[in-house]
Amino acid sequence: MDNVFIEGLEVDTVIGVYDWEREIRQCLRLDLVCAWDNRRPAAGDDLNLALDYAALAERIQAFAAQARYQLVETFAEQLAAVLMADFQIPWLRLKITKPGAVPAAAGVGVEIERGCR
Repeated sequence: MDNVFIEGLEVDTVIGVYDWEREIRQCLRLDLVCAWDNRRPAAGDDLNLALDYAALAERIQAFAAQARYQLVETFAEQLAAVLMADFQIPWLRLKITKPGAVPAAAGVGVEIERGCR
């Protein structure tokens, strides 16, 4: 199985447990790796058979725009489920970084893997 990936996608969303966080939008940085068999789309140079990373990025942006979660963990789980269902992705690894959440760290967050290769 091959991989299709997106690195460093930044989205704005409502995320956090503190009252002040519920009133602002914050940036999350996403890295996504999806299992996908690239032989069929490559054989015919056919975007319709490929896992379209532009469409993935648009779906992630739309998800983040409407999301209002307290936990990055919940954001990750819900987004993974949406992407797997919408794009028929058999396996994915999703890393979500919340920059600035801990002053001494460049970022904190979660990384999850879902599905089967």
